[in-house]
Amino acid sequence: MYTPSEFHSMVLELNASDDRGIGIVRGQILSFASTRTIFKKGFKLVILDEADAMTRDAQNSLRRVIEKFTDNVRFCIICNYLSKIIPALQSRCTRFRFAPLSTEQMVPRLEHVIRAEGVNISPDGMQAVVTLANGDMRKSLNILQSCFMAYDEISEDSVYMCVGHPLRKDIENIMYWILNENFTTAYNNLMNLKTAKGLALQDILTEVHQYVHKVDLPMHVRLHLLEKMAEVEYRLSSGTNEKIQLSSLIAAFQVTRDMIVEEAK
Repeated sequence: MYTPSEFHSMVLELNASDDRGIGIVRGQILSFASTRTIFKKGFKLVILDEADAMTRDAQNSLRRVIEKFTDNVRFCIICNYLSKIIPALQSRCTRFRFAPLSTEQMVPRLEHVIRAEGVNISPDGMQAVVTLANGDMRKSLNILQSCFMAYDEISEDSVYMCVGHPLRKDIENIMYWILNENFTTAYNNLMNLKTAKGLALQDILTEVHQYVHKVDLPMHVRLHLLEKMAEVEYRLSSGTNEKIQLSSLIAAFQVTRDMIVEEAK
């Protein structure tokens, strides 16, 4: 849109590291939007990155600036959470939603980086990087770089170890313990695993949740279990004691096991 010589006079970019209070809107943004650049045609552009970090007062002030200088300026507002942008600003914008990247889109770029940097990575290691990134290209590259610095050869286990995520075999062991062992044994085994591997209960809960959807359970039993797991996650987000919540998680599975046994009778 702009030549290199025009860029600095036609574009104002404010990112998450800048102050975005009401003072910036009334000062820097207002002065940029209210002036026209002589001998240059077209619209000026104001880019507000991470705009959901702006205060409500700043957003309300920005609403008037957008209205007043619409002949001269266009605004690009970028955010992670649309709910944190006030409705008055949303109504003045055209919304574009960007979905997470698919595996087919991520893998070619990762392969390009791997070739350029000479990374020694196995196919299951590549799959682990893509799985843990959840469609976030930046996260996948950060994981890849961290693993490359820590290990000579990147495998599935080394990727999970590097990011501190539970290994698949660990989750399989956890599922076996809480579905087949008695409460005390399951609790002690899980505590020992958490301590040895430095795992967070939140990560264990997320992985176990995926397994619950794969295991063949009666519908009402599955619903009961998911409801109890949701309660545990909510309590964890409130800053509760992990040991107590671990006990609660194991208890939910023990009750589920009893429900299945009763139904079989």
